Amino acid sequence: MRLLIAALMVTLLGRLWLLQVVEGGAYTKAAADTRTRTVPVPATRGQILDVHLQPLVANRSRPVVTVDHVTLGLQPDGGRAVLTRLAGLLRVPYGELEAKTRLCGPEVAQPCWPGSPYSPIPVAEQVEVERALRIAEHPGDFPGVSVELRPVRWYPLGSGAAHTLGYLQGEHGQAGLESAYDQELAGRPGSRDVAVDNTGKVVRTIQERAPAPGDTLVTSIDARIQRIAERALAKAVPRPGGKGAAVVLESATGRVVALASQPTYDPGVWTDGVSAAEYRALPLHSSALQGQWAPGSTWKVVSVAGAASAGYPLGAAYDCPSSYTVGDRAFRNFASADLGELTMHGALVKSCDTIFYRLADELWRKGDQALERAAKGFAFGTPTGVDLPGEGAGLVPDRRWKAATGAASCKRAESGYPEEKDAARAAYLTRLAKDNCRSGGAWQAGDAANLSIGQGDVLVTPLQLARAYAAVANGGTVFSPRVGLRVLRPDGEVARTITPPVTGRLPASASTLAFVRAALADVPRTGTASGAFAGFPFDRAAVAGKTGTAEAYGRQDTSWFASFAPDPGYTVVVVVSEGGRGAEVAAPAAREIWEGILS
Repeated sequence: MRLLIAALMVTLLGRLWLLQVVEGGAYTKAAADTRTRTVPVPATRGQILDVHLQPLVANRSRPVVTVDHVTLGLQPDGGRAVLTRLAGLLRVPYGELEAKTRLCGPEVAQPCWPGSPYSPIPVAEQVEVERALRIAEHPGDFPGVSVELRPVRWYPLGSGAAHTLGYLQGEHGQAGLESAYDQELAGRPGSRDVAVDNTGKVVRTIQERAPAPGDTLVTSIDARIQRIAERALAKAVPRPGGKGAAVVLESATGRVVALASQPTYDPGVWTDGVSAAEYRALPLHSSALQGQWAPGSTWKVVSVAGAASAGYPLGAAYDCPSSYTVGDRAFRNFASADLGELTMHGALVKSCDTIFYRLADELWRKGDQALERAAKGFAFGTPTGVDLPGEGAGLVPDRRWKAATGAASCKRAESGYPEEKDAARAAYLTRLAKDNCRSGGAWQAGDAANLSIGQGDVLVTPLQLARAYAAVANGGTVFSPRVGLRVLRPDGEVARTITPPVTGRLPASASTLAFVRAALADVPRTGTASGAFAGFPFDRAAVAGKTGTAEAYGRQDTSWFASFAPDPGYTVVVVVSEGGRGAEVAAPAAREIWEGILS
C-alpha cells in the first residue's frame, strides 16, 4: 500500500507539472470563453461506533479509480472506447462501468451516479498497483480517468448488523443509521468553483472552500453481543434465503443492544457501486424491523393481561380440554393435548390454547373488547418509532379493521388471487375472501379466538415483540427503542445525548405483571422450553420466556422465543420463519445468545 501511494503521488505530481508548463498558454486563450460552475466537495464522513467505542463503520484510505463524466462525453464516441479499455484493465464487464457513470434521473434506474456531473465518479477501489500505475502513467489511453486516494466506508462486522448500519449512495446515507443520522454523519460539504469551457470541460479551479468533517455516532450496539446473535441466528436459519431475526434490548432503557437479520449481506459491496443485477439480488429487507409474522403463543402475555382487566381471576382453575368449539368449528390444543385444570400460570407454562379460546369466546359473546384493548395497550399495531427507517407496523385485527376489509374481501371473492403463484394458496385465500364477504365484514367469534393466541391475521415485527417483553420485564414502561446513544463532534465533545422516549404504560397492574413474570420464569425450567434450556445456569441469569409456534398456510410454522432476565437486564427475542416449533428452533438459538452474553 505504501509503495502504491508513493508511486501515485510521484506520477500525479509529474502530470500536474507538465500540465502547468504545456497548457499555461492555453489557459489564457480559453479565459475569454469560460463559465463558472460550483462543485460540492464532500466532507469526511463520521464514524459509527458501538457502545464500547469500537468501530462499526469507519473510513479507510484506498486508491479509487474515478471517471470524469464531462470528459467522457467530449470523446467522439461518448467515452465508449475509454470505458472499454478501462473495463479490460480492471477486468470487469463494460456494462458495469457504464452503469456506474450514468447520471441519476427520473428515467434512470439504479445503479447510477447521484452527484454532480462535475465531480469525479468512483467506479472501482482497492485496485492493484500495476493497474493503478497504468492509468496514471498513460493519460492518453484513459482521458477523464484518474486514480486518487479517498476515504471509503469500512465495515468491521462484515455482514453483521448490515441492515442496522445502512449504506451510502454517493455521499448520502441510505437505509439504517447512515440514513437516520445522515445530516450529522455527513458533516458540512465544501465547494470548489471551477471554470469550464464552452464544451463543459473543466479548465481550472478558481477557488475552494474546505469541508467540515462529520460527527461520530456512538450507538448502544454491543459488537460482541451482535456477533453472538448473528452466529446463533445463522445456525437457526440454515437454508439459503431463509428469514429470521434476533433482537436484544436493554429492558430498563429501551436501548438496542443487537439486531440481527437473515438473510443479510456485506455492505462493503456498495464501496465500488453495484450493478443492476446485483442491486436486485441484495436482501435489503430487515427481518428484525420489517419482517411481520403471526406471534403464536408469545402473544398469550397480552391475553392474560386482557383477561385480568376483564375480571378473570388469574389464580383460578380453568379447564384445558383437547379442543373447544367456537361456532361450528373445533379449535384444538397443540397435538390435541388434554391438560386438565390449570391456572393462568399453568396456561402460560404449558401453553394451553383452549383456555384462551374459551376466554375469547365468552368476551366476544358479551361484546367485551378487552383482548383488543390489551393488544393496543401493549403498543402492537403501530411502529415502535425506532431511530431506523422503514419499520413495519404489524397488525392487530379488530371489529373496525374487519369491517374495513369486508368490501375488499368481496372483490377478491370474485377475482381470486391470480398473482399468487401457488395454486393451493390462491384457492385458500379465495375461500377466506368468500367467508369474509358472506359475513359482511362482521367480527366473528373465530376471529376473537385466533386473536387470543396470536394467530389469524395478527402480525408483529420482532422488534415490536421485544419491546413488549421488555416492558413486562421492567414493570410496564413502553419505550420507543433507540440505537443511537450520543453524537460526538470531531473534537470529541458530546453534541447531544439520545434517550429512548417513553411512549406509554402496559395496560396491566403491577400484580398482574409480577404474575406473568413468575409464570414465564417457569417456561424454560419446567414448561415448553425446558428441553431447550436443560442444564442452563439459571443461577447466573434467571431467564424467563415464552415459546411461540405460529401456523402459516402452505408453509412450515414460524418459530418464536421471547425472553428476558433481570441480571443481565436484557430482553432477547428470536424468530425463524418456517422454522417449526418454537421450542425446537428459536428457543435453542435464544439460549445460545444468553450463554454468549454470560461468557
